[in-house]
Amino acid sequence: MPALIECVPNFSEGRDPEVIRRIAARLESVEGAALLHVDAGKATNRT
Repeated sequence: MPALIECVPNFSEGRDPEVIRRIAARLESVEGAALLHVDAGKATNRT
């Protein structure tokens, strides 16, 4: 089984779905990386 390294970035955007989609698309474009989950927090404006 390959090793799994978790990275949990924190962006100051939790309300604009287009910005969140663009961030997620950029992360997904990294070769060898996988985006497992997006948790947009509208109350704290954090993703």
